[in-house]
Amino acid sequence: MRAVHRRLTAGGTDRGANPVELAVVMPAVLVLLFASVQVAVWFVARSTALNAAQSGVNAQRVLQAPAGAGEARANRFLRTAGDWLVGARTQCAATATQVTCTVTGRSLTVVPGVRFQVRQTAHGTAERWTTP
Repeated sequence: MRAVHRRLTAGGTDRGANPVELAVVMPAVLVLLFASVQVAVWFVARSTALNAAQSGVNAQRVLQAPAGAGEARANRFLRTAGDWLVGARTQCAATATQVTCTVTGRSLTVVPGVRFQVRQTAHGTAERWTTP
């Protein structure tokens, strides 16, 4: 017990080292913190874009769907999903057998100057009458 007391009260050569260590390490900790939040926001934006594209495909693949139904549904999904995807653009293309919707944009920015582009595409089979 006496040795511990002497060591704590001696003051030694390490006195005041903790604030200096914290000043050196803290910028790296903050960079890692903001980078991890930025990556999480990018993943949410990718998920939002993919869900919007899938919603557009589901609307456009219906039998006799009007032109533009997929884009309208995808844009409605993006409006209700929030602002995770900035500057979103939706494009849907339909052939006799296939429907493809692509949603592009960029994720929100947490770290200034960092921009992550997002592009997600969904495909589906168009509903149609066939003969046996």
